[in-house]
Amino acid sequence: MASYEAIKNFDDDDVEMALPHNQISESRSATVNREAINNIEEQRSSSSRHQQPQNKPQRLVSLDVFRGLTVALMILVDDAGGLLPALNHSPWNGLTLADYVMPFFLFIVGLSLALTYKKLSCKVVASKKASLRALKLLALGLFLQGGYIHRVNDLTYGVDMKQIRWMGILQRIAIAYLLAALCEIWLKRDDESVNSGPSLLRKYRYQWAVALIISFLYICFLYGLYVPDWEYQISTEPSSVPKTFSVKCGVRGDTGPACNAVGMIDRTILGIQHLYRRPIYARMPECSINSPDYGPLPPDAPAWCQAPFDPEGILSSVMAIVTCLIGLHYGHIIVHFKDHRVRIIYWMIPTSCLVVFGLVLDLFGMHINKVLYSFSYMCVTAGAAGILFVGIYVMVDVWGYRRMTIVMEWMGMHALMIYILAACNVFPIFLQGFYWGSPHNNIVTFLTLIWL
Repeated sequence: MASYEAIKNFDDDDVEMALPHNQISESRSATVNREAINNIEEQRSSSSRHQQPQNKPQRLVSLDVFRGLTVALMILVDDAGGLLPALNHSPWNGLTLADYVMPFFLFIVGLSLALTYKKLSCKVVASKKASLRALKLLALGLFLQGGYIHRVNDLTYGVDMKQIRWMGILQRIAIAYLLAALCEIWLKRDDESVNSGPSLLRKYRYQWAVALIISFLYICFLYGLYVPDWEYQISTEPSSVPKTFSVKCGVRGDTGPACNAVGMIDRTILGIQHLYRRPIYARMPECSINSPDYGPLPPDAPAWCQAPFDPEGILSSVMAIVTCLIGLHYGHIIVHFKDHRVRIIYWMIPTSCLVVFGLVLDLFGMHINKVLYSFSYMCVTAGAAGILFVGIYVMVDVWGYRRMTIVMEWMGMHALMIYILAACNVFPIFLQGFYWGSPHNNIVTFLTLIWL
């Protein structure tokens, strides 16, 4: 099977290497006549023109299509999740279509890093650039999800720093990106060649060690930390005294909504006032009479139903780094192996193992849970990302069916812009600023009424 030329390592070859040896010798001889020199120069120019398009690095089309498909999926679940709860995130344990979006993005980030840092001129400079990019993503996430831009139906802006949300989607991606980038820059054996699966593992064994250590620490924290009783306050009315709720815990290893270590770490380090105020578990039957959708509280609702909880918390974001490192491994296969069949085989082996292992863990009690970013959830979703990417790679880069994916390819090349405008409600909020007589008479309200 033909090798994949679009992502080969291109070097600056001497143009003279493309010419016959006798012509090169004649061009350097003092006795050759001017006509022969002109002929050689013309051949050099022609050779350079033919080599220029070949030496121009091309994008991995399947990666752009995969990224664009993930953006489209994100927009779908954001817009239709409220109308079709089956598309919305799982209230707690379980897996829905929306729960694949975040792992897919992290997988793509890791895969892209392998292509970005396959050649390094200076590790220190590369580390500075990666840190700067991570800081930019972090700052953008704080601006978009920290509360500065309010809800779609609220025309105010600004954020109370006492209540700013520190974590979010872009913040999680920034953390995973930075650690995976530093692993790719510093934790690989540059002097070791790769010609087989075992040699690939040896070259990047320190990166795998980081992934295993992170997974081990996550499991230890989740099941080993003691979670004490805790309380929180909510305001029922602006002028009333906040109401205090007490949550009884005093346990270890609990993975329920109220007494898990993920929430405890966020409440301790970030502060409960800086967490997401519309928790996903508010859609559980215990907390909503309209479950699996949001709704009024049942009469016997437990005390934790209205407590803030961040779905992109500290401990769960640490575990999300492993998904990024798995994507990094898939990128290494692209860099070191050029044959389609070999790549697909080396991709499908870890993919199958991850899916099977994750389902087995769920069967034995380590439930698939997106909010906690459980180990089983990481395995299943990373494996699903591998399956989808291999399918897109075969269709686009092997069989060449690009015309039907041109829209997704464009969306993938402009993923961050689309995320900011659509998923973060920047574009709807901009449109809502233009209204007729009353702020409620705007085009967003009009389109919403038509949609409903």
